[in-house]
Amino acid sequence: MTQPGLPKWTIIAPIAAWISFALLQFNLGDAYKIILVFTLISSVLAAVHHAEVVAHYVGEPFGTLILALAITVIEVALIVSLMLSGGEETLSLARDTVLAAVMIILTGIIGLCICAGAARFKEQRFTLQGTGSALIALNAILVLTLILPNYTTSEQGPVYSSGQLIFVSVISLVIYGTFVFVQSVRHRDYFLPQDAENEESHAPQPSGKTALSSLVLLVFCLAIVVLLAKKLSPDIEGIVLRIGAPESLVGVIIALVVLLPEGMAAFKAARKNRLQTSLNLALGSALASIGLTIPAVAVVSVITGLKITLGIDSKALVLLILSQFTVMWALATGKTNILQGVVLMVIFFAYLFTIIAP
Repeated sequence: MTQPGLPKWTIIAPIAAWISFALLQFNLGDAYKIILVFTLISSVLAAVHHAEVVAHYVGEPFGTLILALAITVIEVALIVSLMLSGGEETLSLARDTVLAAVMIILTGIIGLCICAGAARFKEQRFTLQGTGSALIALNAILVLTLILPNYTTSEQGPVYSSGQLIFVSVISLVIYGTFVFVQSVRHRDYFLPQDAENEESHAPQPSGKTALSSLVLLVFCLAIVVLLAKKLSPDIEGIVLRIGAPESLVGVIIALVVLLPEGMAAFKAARKNRLQTSLNLALGSALASIGLTIPAVAVVSVITGLKITLGIDSKALVLLILSQFTVMWALATGKTNILQGVVLMVIFFAYLFTIIAP
């Protein structure tokens, strides 16, 4: 059986995106931003393809772990760079970005995947031990990093002292590291797809050379997606302000763009009756996002002396607790139906609506 190669467009798309980004130094005008949007979308689609190639080569759950880590590392690099360049104005950037990412994943991506799978297969099954392990770890990190700072007294306001921030960062890394160990080594079988119409198992496995090429191209795709999102963010902010929406909506839009490759990969897996893969992508990404971002900004805080705002406000607290509660119950039986997906999607739209109309 011949080894599958990479479609030419998946190689051309990130190259074209990087070239279009490099040409920005020539100030080509507002019309050129339409090209940037086109290359951004093309890079997202290419990233999804390369992620699927890598996942097919290494198998589950390593494929989803690689994609989650790749996206999160680039997201963390973007947040840290903005913090170092923005100073005092970016004290709540990490909190807002992490909260947006978690809400998008827990309600938007998981809800959409459940709806997509239920529309085609009515009910879908997954391994309860795997999702339960991920939710336990995620809930602990969320409470310790986004909720507990509102109730500590060493510092005034929703912030941690330097000692508290270092301690929470260390335990976040411990929790995330233990989860990765459980997912990839100790209990790998918890995260393998069960009773699914695995179309990929019938496809010829890509060669090591093809998989390595896809891994490199995946990183290039994700990097340019983040850079283009950062470059287009002032224009997004201008549109948001012109329609009278709060500035916090900008962070949500950027988070949506950054998570788009992973969201599309999770959606495609759910449509193939591989909900376990979708949940691996979603919950693994949420854990990586908060488990790696908080330690990274803690280092910036200690080095620069900036007090990073981590505690969320009461409105966000209510929505976050509702999301955690709903996801836990939706994934408590080992199978899903369309009602659970619809409820999660409703919470997601409520989150977006309360940002636009606080």
